[in-house]
Amino acid sequence: MSSATVLDSIIEGVRADVAAREAVVPLAEVKAAAEAMPPPLDVMAALREPGIGVVAEVKRASPSAGRLASISDPAKLARAYEDGGARIISVVTEQRRFNGTLDDLDSVRAAVSVPVLRKDFVVGPYQIHEARAHGADMLLLIVAALDQPVLESMLERIESLGMTALVEVHTEEEADRALKAGARVIGVNARDLKTLKVDRDCFARIAPGLPTDVIRIAESGVRGTADLLAYAGAGADAVLVGEGLVTSGDPRAAVADLVTAGRHPSCPKPAR
Repeated sequence: MSSATVLDSIIEGVRADVAAREAVVPLAEVKAAAEAMPPPLDVMAALREPGIGVVAEVKRASPSAGRLASISDPAKLARAYEDGGARIISVVTEQRRFNGTLDDLDSVRAAVSVPVLRKDFVVGPYQIHEARAHGADMLLLIVAALDQPVLESMLERIESLGMTALVEVHTEEEADRALKAGARVIGVNARDLKTLKVDRDCFARIAPGLPTDVIRIAESGVRGTADLLAYAGAGADAVLVGEGLVTSGDPRAAVADLVTAGRHPSCPKPAR
C-alpha cells in the first residue's frame, strides 16, 4: 500500500507541469520577463490597514470539494472582490486539482489595483520568477511541501524580487520552521493538505505562539461573518476566503459583508 499523501500527489503533478513549462520558456527568459515588470505592490501596507483584512480568492475547484465554480471571467470576479473591499486578490494557478492557470493570474493582475497573491505549490525557483513575470505581488510557500533549506532559499528569493511570501503552516512545528526561515506573513491553514482533514481549532492553537510583528492570516473555513469574528478573536489580522465567495450568488456583497464585520468597532483587534 502506498504511503503517499494527497500533498505528495499534488506536488508530483506540479513538478511535471513546471518541467513542461520550462521546456518551452527557459528560466533565463522568465527571469528577464520578471525583471521587466513594474515593482510589486506593498503587500505589508495592505495587510496592516485597520480592521481584519479579507484576502478573496479566485478558485475553480479543490481536491476536497471538487468543482466549485466555472469562473469564465476571472477579471470580472476579481473586480467584484475589489469593489467589495478585498485587500488582496488570491489566484490559484495549479491546474490539475484546482483548474487554475497563469492566464487567470494575468487577467486578474490587469483588472485590479490591489496586490495579487499567486496560490500554487511552489517547488523551485522557476515558479518564483514566473509569478513575478505574471504580475504577482505575493506568493504562497507551503512549509509541509518544502525541506527547511529549500524553504529558506525560496523565501529569500521571493523577497529579493520585491514580493512578499505567504508562508502556510498547519502545525506548531511548521510554524516554528516558518519563523526560523524569516516569514513575515504566516497563513494558518485549518486543512491538513496531507489528508484534507480540517482542524478548526488549528488557528487558535498556533496564533498565540507567533510574534506580534508577524502578520497572521487564517485560511479555510470562513463561510460568513461569524467565522471572521471568531478568527479575529483568536488573533487574525486577515482571513483568506475562497469557496465561500466563488459559490456565492453575489461575490461583491459577500466580500463587503466580511469587510464591514472586520472593521466594526466590536470586532476584536490583534494584539500589537
